[in-house]
Amino acid sequence: VQLQASGGGLVQAGGSLRLSCAASGSTFSSLIMGWYRQAPGKQRERVAVISSGGNTIYLDSVQGRFTISGDHAKNTVYLQMNSLKPEDTAVYYCNIRDWYASDYWGQGTLVTVSS
Repeated sequence: VQLQASGGGLVQAGGSLRLSCAASGSTFSSLIMGWYRQAPGKQRERVAVISSGGNTIYLDSVQGRFTISGDHAKNTVYLQMNSLKPEDTAVYYCNIRDWYASDYWGQGTLVTVSS
């Protein structure tokens, strides 16, 4: 299974980006899909996740600005990011967890927010 993330780039503060992640080679429906990020010199943190039941959890600092959505049957997940801030600058990784608790990771896409 390979995950391909896209949509990162350079944006000014206050701008928006939409990240996409699609899985290839998968034959399963995901249990949980999510986005994580890692800024330089910092640990990776969970940004947002969505369960197969549609429940979502967000990092406090992105609540109200970011929206996660996806299709568990197709193993595609999106992250709409609005009102971006310089502190959102990081490499963003998509993640899919299957029903056997196996994790799959995308290669990461860089988001840079300029002030």
